[in-house]
Amino acid sequence: MPLRKDEIEKLRQIEEIARAGGGKKKIEEQHALGKLSARERIDHLMNPGTFVEVSMLAQHQCTDFGMEKNRPWGDGVITGYGKVDGRVVFAYAQDFTVMGGSVGQVHGQKIASLIRMARQAGCPVVGLIDSAGGRIQEGSGAYSLIFAENVESSGVIPQISAIMGNCAGGGVYSPALTDFIFMVDKTSQMFITGPLVIKEVTGQEVGSQELGGAKIHSQISGVADFVAKDDLDCLARVKKLLSYLPSSYTQKPPSVETTDDPERCEEALMDILPETPKKVYDMRRLISLVVDQGDFFEVKAGYARNMVTGFARMAGKPVGIVANNPLFLASAIDCDASDKAARFIRTCDCFNIPLISFVDVPGYLPGVKEEYKGIIRHGAKMLYAWKEATMPKVTCIIRKAYGGAYAAMSNKEMGADVVLGWPTTEIAIMGAEGAVSVLYRKEIEAAENKERVREEKIKEYREKFMTPYYTASRRQLDILIRPQETRPQIIRALQTLENKRGERFPRKHGNIPL
Repeated sequence: MPLRKDEIEKLRQIEEIARAGGGKKKIEEQHALGKLSARERIDHLMNPGTFVEVSMLAQHQCTDFGMEKNRPWGDGVITGYGKVDGRVVFAYAQDFTVMGGSVGQVHGQKIASLIRMARQAGCPVVGLIDSAGGRIQEGSGAYSLIFAENVESSGVIPQISAIMGNCAGGGVYSPALTDFIFMVDKTSQMFITGPLVIKEVTGQEVGSQELGGAKIHSQISGVADFVAKDDLDCLARVKKLLSYLPSSYTQKPPSVETTDDPERCEEALMDILPETPKKVYDMRRLISLVVDQGDFFEVKAGYARNMVTGFARMAGKPVGIVANNPLFLASAIDCDASDKAARFIRTCDCFNIPLISFVDVPGYLPGVKEEYKGIIRHGAKMLYAWKEATMPKVTCIIRKAYGGAYAAMSNKEMGADVVLGWPTTEIAIMGAEGAVSVLYRKEIEAAENKERVREEKIKEYREKFMTPYYTASRRQLDILIRPQETRPQIIRALQTLENKRGERFPRKHGNIPL
């Protein structure tokens, strides 16, 4: 039976209504707040003309509270797949102009189904989140569908969440279950309990941004991995992140052509360390001198700044970088830095991204506050993450590598494949000053000139037990390199390890100290 023109016209009209979302006025309200509409976000994320929408004509099935009179097409969320830089990516965008982007049963089913499709297809999924929360009229359960698929997809495909407006209540846990979270400065917020409820229960007045804005979650809580200045910047950063990630755990990360010579020696590295070991420098500058084109895409840049994590390329291939930064807390590892690094290490291991560790660490951060916070438990996460990881691991010691903190930065015993060291390398249980205070306490106390004897013993200990040559003799490092050779030496090591096969003893799963 041939289709009639009026049937085709009816489909066109319904699709036009669905694409209009909540209508021109509500879209203008989004624009007035500095936000794009859901469809504009999808259009800017995907390559032009590639997006295929799924379940456009879905509608909620609720008949209570007068809901049967308002059944918009799509149920407040756009779902589908398309291409980002030529690769298939699945995406959903909650539409705040339609019932506030609230999550009802069908809305939740659409998102859960899309994540399942992405997992089965072996493709990344991106969630563009802007929702008033759960739809009260429909009761609970919709979020659980999404949570379940997030967990099933964890470590199988990359999952990225971009908070581009409101994300509250139970809705915060889907992003928390994904691999990376983006937030938009001043226009996005995340919290379990909103300002009105907090005021009613506790009497405390707090604004949405003060409670759960991008600044809070990128600098204090550590929930957010990236902060963008606006929606367009956010979507551009999402696309950049995707460029470092494979489509699934079965694939290798995508390579690109590079004009940066793999054999480039960087003379500026000779001058990067201060004259005295007690002075600081910015490890991020060192990283930028080593990686392709100086392009380092930092993750959690504002959080636990004594630890640096992020993505770069070496000879055109993606790598993850974990590094101590002496600019903050003298690069000692605290609870937050441990969590930040362990999470990043495990994420890279999920998706076959080789890891480079740049080490300059005096130890774990001492003090009552850190002990009370559980530095023992948190610090153990890094140890667990490094040892469990099976992708190629290259460690480069820049200066200090003391005690258990060196193990937390990937030493030979914890599974580093290749350990490089600068001539400034010092590997020891602790610094010379501390060691001398323990080993020669009685001798120093009995001396007539205590300070002179102490300085002599410090010099003696450092020259005998803390030189890189002593370390190399004990096979604690593989190659002692000149600083300017850092880039080519790391690239050679990674090329050698490219086909490394990691094997684990059979078990259901390990028990990381969470």
